[in-house]
Amino acid sequence: MSVEIQQNTYTRKMEAMLRAHASREISEPMEAYMRHLFPFLGIRTPERNALVKQFMKEHGVPAGEELEAIVRELWALPEREFHYSAMMLLEKRKKDASAAQIELLEELITTHSWWDTVDLLASHLVGNVFTRYPELVPVYAEKWISSDNMWLRRTAILFQLGYKQRTDTELLFSLIRRAAHEPEFFIRKAIGWALREYAKTDAEAVQKFVAATELSPLSMREALKHVGPGDGQKAD
Repeated sequence: MSVEIQQNTYTRKMEAMLRAHASREISEPMEAYMRHLFPFLGIRTPERNALVKQFMKEHGVPAGEELEAIVRELWALPEREFHYSAMMLLEKRKKDASAAQIELLEELITTHSWWDTVDLLASHLVGNVFTRYPELVPVYAEKWISSDNMWLRRTAILFQLGYKQRTDTELLFSLIRRAAHEPEFFIRKAIGWALREYAKTDAEAVQKFVAATELSPLSMREALKHVGPGDGQKAD
């Protein structure tokens, strides 16, 4: 006898709300932009954000195990807007994130993976959990940079994007050195992005690292994009 898995009421209501605003005319160019990797409902970002914010205002924001269950249910739906909405729920509860949430985030990074979800998961949500629970960093940074999954390796490089003065420079540079040989575009781009962002805090350190490290032309170009001759100094 098969057992039908019941969706959480919150998930059902959010799904119905978003589907009510679907537009095939809008979804077609959205799907084309994402290389037809995912179906879309056809709700543009400003409208979707407003809809989900209003939904959260009316229905509240789940927490704890219920939040994780709802996020998984939304992530299991095919259309991309549900994945974006799941991340909005997690963002809303960032201050309540537990150490165990890293397992959920790893699952999301490796499911329906593309830059549009992975980069937000890495820089906003993984970065937040690692800030709250720094003891997780050495374990997961090593696990992910050694992974066969390219999106986990990208996350290891990007999770410190918003750290600024809190950046563990030794770790960042070490992870980049280990990935610098990769031909994968998304890894080379991530290296350049991480270095370019840290250059806003310590341009001199980035310049020295780039000069001493064999990086791809793409990574090097991205890293030094906004670094000029007079930028070799730390930001206060």
